[in-house]
Amino acid sequence: MKIKKTIPLVVAGAIIVVVWGHVCNAEEAMNGLYFDKAASTHRLEGHLRLLTETIGPRSVLHWDGHGRARDAIFQFFDGLGLRPTLETYDYEGRAVSNVIAEIKRGAHPSRRFLVGAHYDTVFGTVGADDNASGVAVLLELATVLRQNRALLDEERVIRLVAFALEEPPVFSTRFMGSKVHARAMKANREGLEGMICLEMVGYTCHQQGCQSYPFPLNWMGYPKSGDFIGIVGNRPSRRFTASLVAAFNNNPALPTVSLSVPFNGWLTPAIRLSDHASFWDHGFKAVMITDTAFYRNPHYHLASDTMATLDIGFMAELVRSLLIFFTAPDPPR
Repeated sequence: MKIKKTIPLVVAGAIIVVVWGHVCNAEEAMNGLYFDKAASTHRLEGHLRLLTETIGPRSVLHWDGHGRARDAIFQFFDGLGLRPTLETYDYEGRAVSNVIAEIKRGAHPSRRFLVGAHYDTVFGTVGADDNASGVAVLLELATVLRQNRALLDEERVIRLVAFALEEPPVFSTRFMGSKVHARAMKANREGLEGMICLEMVGYTCHQQGCQSYPFPLNWMGYPKSGDFIGIVGNRPSRRFTASLVAAFNNNPALPTVSLSVPFNGWLTPAIRLSDHASFWDHGFKAVMITDTAFYRNPHYHLASDTMATLDIGFMAELVRSLLIFFTAPDPPR
């Protein structure tokens, strides 16, 4: 049994769709997929604990922690049999690396998708939501895609990238890991059906008034509690965004807000504060999936951004929704 309400709005050139729903038996939406939420939640907890407690701060200014995070992600992908590679480049005389793995079923897939999350942190914080949550979902997505590989379209390849640098002092410079990777894809003329940026995906709040929005969305009657996931795309990514929303609608346990912005988000600068913007700027279709960061999470860029503040079950539902998307039939070009 499913109950849904969808509200499309157009605000200042942006198209917003809010999808609310709940389900008596969430497994009805899985269409034969294998997904064990309890096991997924347990693995997510392990990834979060490794990144935030065993390793700790992962800023490029915490050089040891940054390198340990890179190695842990590489070893995890390698343990899944994905044969990861390092995209290594120089930052102020030091070698830093994006960690890359791919999952596919066919021998010669022609449609590439990319899911990415940055693994560095702001100096002085263990960065549980920002962005261990995104990396944990990336790693768990790799696990469930491997479990369901037989259901993947033979024409589809999914590239998983853990970006080395995103936070200050590197943000907006050419040394961002996503900028390095997007530049390389452009130079190599690699096709890309769509990029998904996982940016702060683990924090929820349920009190009325705990969720805020940028102008003018704050005047539009949106929910005042933060129990949804956001999908933000630009105008050229409209079809890609719509295909994600359609797939996510098959998991009513995860309410979704979708936003399409004009001019690559330059009129709403807060929309550009992550790795998806690197792909927009190189002409690729891309979206950011987010819990809305500082519009919801009071621990943003603070030492209090710890694992204890996260909703790991919420993150597991995001993994489920991504799995539904990647095993669904390809949307039209």
